[in-house]
Amino acid sequence: MGSYALVLSPSKPFIKSLSQPFKKFNCKFGTVFHASFLKSTHHLSNTNNLSFPSTSLPNDCSYAYKLASQRLYEFKVRSAAEGMTEGMSTNEKLQTLQLGCMFAIWYLLNIYFNIYNKQVLKVYPFPATVTAFQFGCGTVLIFLMWALKLHPTPKLSRSQLGPIFLLALGHTAGNLLTNISIGTVTVSFTHTIKAMEPFFTVLLAALFLGESPSIWVIASLVPVVGGVALASFTEASFNWIGFNSAMASNLTNQTRNVFSKKLMVKMEGTLDNINLFSIITIISFLLLAPAAIFQDGVKFTPSYLQYAASQGLNVRELCIRSFLSGFCFHTYQQVSYMILQMVSPVTHAVGNCVKRVVVIVSSIIFFRTLVSPINALGTGVALAGVCLYSRAKRIKPKDE
Repeated sequence: MGSYALVLSPSKPFIKSLSQPFKKFNCKFGTVFHASFLKSTHHLSNTNNLSFPSTSLPNDCSYAYKLASQRLYEFKVRSAAEGMTEGMSTNEKLQTLQLGCMFAIWYLLNIYFNIYNKQVLKVYPFPATVTAFQFGCGTVLIFLMWALKLHPTPKLSRSQLGPIFLLALGHTAGNLLTNISIGTVTVSFTHTIKAMEPFFTVLLAALFLGESPSIWVIASLVPVVGGVALASFTEASFNWIGFNSAMASNLTNQTRNVFSKKLMVKMEGTLDNINLFSIITIISFLLLAPAAIFQDGVKFTPSYLQYAASQGLNVRELCIRSFLSGFCFHTYQQVSYMILQMVSPVTHAVGNCVKRVVVIVSSIIFFRTLVSPINALGTGVALAGVCLYSRAKRIKPKDE
């Protein structure tokens, strides 16, 4: 029985530990051992790939020895494979948890940004100055990130500055127009109009990139357009400045996205999403700050601040909410770019659709916005169409 224990012990080498005991091994017992204990391993009897010293063991004992060795070898391989599977499963769970937390942070920062931004624009109706201040907050955070080595600094060439400048120009105009809309209509209505983004994406991609949308994509745009139209007709805070600004924001942002597919080909692999967004933010601040001063002047005089105080926010509250809106403005977009690095563009689009729903519902609750049943129906139809559009983009044409 001592030799039996040594055969199954995984802590000792087989050749050294078994060569001596098997010299005194009873071949008759080996036959019984093979017939009873190793009968379950007859499917492993093909041991052509194993080589053992045949001179040290009798024939029957050598056969039992080979079967036991093969069994232990497969036991070790199976144990290692199970360990790797468990490790992979743990890593996948951690990645899923991390992604879920990032989506939650993305949504939470969006909610707070829209609330603080609306509060500031309501008492300080200078969207160009507010947007420039938000870009300025982002610029400070970016330089802190690079100074503290939280992210590697980018290396740019002159050939990259032209495409990035065009992207920054579209980024600046899109955010400025969005703030103009939020300042004149409700937050929920602005985001309902911005649900039209897929329509402009498909239209511009067809005009400038020659991409033909599938029948499913076109069908999904019908509820988007119809829902936005229904919500607009029944919106209590409707005015043409807010409506046209939101529509122009859609056009500007999607033009930027469509042309970025062409412009970013040369920079593929040289800049990650975070550094690209950081450079765009800095350029946007440099573009908008002089324009805001030229258009609005310096709007930090006591008379303007007193006007803000008369609307419900004192100077201290106005400064705090302005800073918080700028912080949330930059961080939610940076988190969005980080998520885009982890998931596919279609998954990110679905998450963006859910984000818009969360922002609309939270703003209605926080600001106690009066919503008629028909207005709510139009908003719901438009958002449902955006979700259908995201799913339709996953359907590949048959010729692919």
